[in-house]
Amino acid sequence: MDEPRRNIRIVIIGDDIVGAGGDPKGLGWVGRVIAKTQSDYPRIDFYVLSTPEITSAQLSDRWLEEASKRFASDTDNRLIVALNANDINAGITMSRSRLNLANILDTAMSKDVKPFVLSPIPSRNPQLNYDIEHLSAGFEDVASRRSLPFVDAFRPLIDHAGFNEEIKNSQFGLPGQLGHGLLAWLVLNQGWYSWLDLPEQEI
Repeated sequence: MDEPRRNIRIVIIGDDIVGAGGDPKGLGWVGRVIAKTQSDYPRIDFYVLSTPEITSAQLSDRWLEEASKRFASDTDNRLIVALNANDINAGITMSRSRLNLANILDTAMSKDVKPFVLSPIPSRNPQLNYDIEHLSAGFEDVASRRSLPFVDAFRPLIDHAGFNEEIKNSQFGLPGQLGHGLLAWLVLNQGWYSWLDLPEQEI
């Protein structure tokens, strides 16, 4: 006899973008994903922990204390790690960035928290995008070595005219309504429902 499914709690860690930064509708990619993740059984609750300009080192240091306040012993606990390019500006090396992500993922799995990883997005500064591409590839390798879902949000968007227009015209280089919609689409179409063990919903 199958055991009843536990309710799911999903904590999302990242910078301004997970907090809907740049989206005039205030939904962000997270809100759009939530809208497409309807479930009465199991119940699914989302908790967004957004910190401006946070690096992978800071995420690694802080995530567990904050996320643990949202998790419970009797729930199916999940973690979305929404990565960014702040490590580059902070002078953090590629190897250290990879190690920081590995520490987050390994700690999560050791506590029976199931991770899902989202890559950094492109920058409006073309000179940064070469480094972001390599950083994203490094993050993807870390997730792949652990057989964890990884959404590449860099390569599909680097040449997207609408996305680039939004970040170019944004005061802080953030995606707008279109960009957040694209991010949500990428998440929903790259392993989201299988990660949650839910039937796919119309997107």
